[in-house]
Amino acid sequence: MCGISRSLKNVPKTSYFITTPIFYVNASPHIGHLYSALIADASARFQKLINPSINILFSTGTDEHGLKVQKAAEANKMSVDKYCDIISNSYRSTFQTFDVGHTSFIRTTSDRHKKCVSRFWDKIRPHMTEGKYTGWYCMADETFLSEDQIERTNDGVRVSKESGRPVEWAEEDNYKFDLRPFKEDLQNWLSDPHRIKPKVFHDILCREVNDLYEISLSRPKSRVDWGVPVPGDSGQTVYVWLDALVNYLTVSGYPDGGFWPPDVHVCGKDILKFHGVFWPIFLIAAGLQLPKRIFVHSHWKVDDEKMSKTKGNVVDPVGAGRAYTESGLRYFLLREGTAHSDGNYSDVKIRRILNSELADTMGNLLNRCCGKAINPHLIYHKSNPEAFMNLSTDPNFRELDQRLNKLADVVAGHYEELNFYKGIDEIVATLQCCNRFFEHNRPWELAKSDDLDKLSSILHVTLETLRMSAITLQPIVPALADRLLNKLNVDNRNWDQIKPNWIDNNEIVNPNCLQNKNIILFKRLIIS
Repeated sequence: MCGISRSLKNVPKTSYFITTPIFYVNASPHIGHLYSALIADASARFQKLINPSINILFSTGTDEHGLKVQKAAEANKMSVDKYCDIISNSYRSTFQTFDVGHTSFIRTTSDRHKKCVSRFWDKIRPHMTEGKYTGWYCMADETFLSEDQIERTNDGVRVSKESGRPVEWAEEDNYKFDLRPFKEDLQNWLSDPHRIKPKVFHDILCREVNDLYEISLSRPKSRVDWGVPVPGDSGQTVYVWLDALVNYLTVSGYPDGGFWPPDVHVCGKDILKFHGVFWPIFLIAAGLQLPKRIFVHSHWKVDDEKMSKTKGNVVDPVGAGRAYTESGLRYFLLREGTAHSDGNYSDVKIRRILNSELADTMGNLLNRCCGKAINPHLIYHKSNPEAFMNLSTDPNFRELDQRLNKLADVVAGHYEELNFYKGIDEIVATLQCCNRFFEHNRPWELAKSDDLDKLSSILHVTLETLRMSAITLQPIVPALADRLLNKLNVDNRNWDQIKPNWIDNNEIVNPNCLQNKNIILFKRLIIS
């Protein structure tokens, strides 16, 4: 069956709500933040392609409260609100540069969000108690940790097992929330194996459920002044993580209806516990529906080393976009990023992949189809039925035909699961197959002979492959795909058009002339 897979057709959606985590403004954006946003962006674009009438809510934004933000502003010798404006705008600008088409950009310092936090606090207040909270506190992570969540380093310093950051003993009067009474409800939610993807993170969360404890949901204003005040208690501010998680309700329109629950929360593996344990329990306590799915992704290393300010290897996405183009960096991150394990950012690898796949496999194939020697009038050739039937003896064509007939279903299945690298694998393999088909049939020789019907059929098949590949690549590299489809003069770019238009059928390709303007789809990068 061509077009959208059966599983997608049987589950029509009228709306799609996908979120990224909101990004903490203690530092400027790096490629890991962009990767989170690209996953959500590609998913939202895909959903719109398969169902153009769908209503999309794609939210992202910045998390702007807490002690780390206070200290970052002090270090930069500016007021906290000015500092937040600058960093938040850098995220917004970065996402705009890379065509991240969010429909909502939330800031936790907005009045709208503060009101939502206060309303949500009131909903879960019956489950809180007031009193002294004691424990190991990680200032860098802004969270209390239990004894089994910390360890000693070789020099005797206590640190968080998860982040490796130092902890200190703290005693505070604040509002406490016991997670343990919600264990069974959380287990029931997690009993669906598709709730958390990939599976490795579902397994981690299932183990986390066995170790629930009491947490602190506020901080003394004397310790953390930059935060949302606790309703009715001016001496306390709301725990920054509760404040941050409520952003998803703020953008949904809570409490006045709107979008809820989210179809997908996208988050990094370092904040899995907050999204997969704390957040669903808070929602249960508030009597609200839980997220349908959480998609967890791993991190990016740089030349096989952990990215860190100390090592000076944090990659600025805007700078990398200038070096490799914005489409090139989008393609690389979604091509090489695998959710279940850390990706590796390498300048050598980026150049090799972009040159091989975008410049050569796809770009050069387009250039050859538009060459004056074989296509002097820049026509989107039709296929002569008799010549086309003769192609069926070519094993390269048979393989290509099989790939093209299943391309929409296979790629859609991977995109639906947010496994974009697998979808790209299929597209690249199809383009490589088409290159073999093109080379085997040597159209430059046919152009000098009298067999122009066969030449037209070969060009028709090749241009159709490029058209279908470009449509499937729209969620990954929208600007580059748009450039290719413009060159081919293709108007209808929805997912249901990903089917071979063999044998003189003008339904899809209209008009039948290519755009006369010369383009370089992707310029080869110099490998030093």
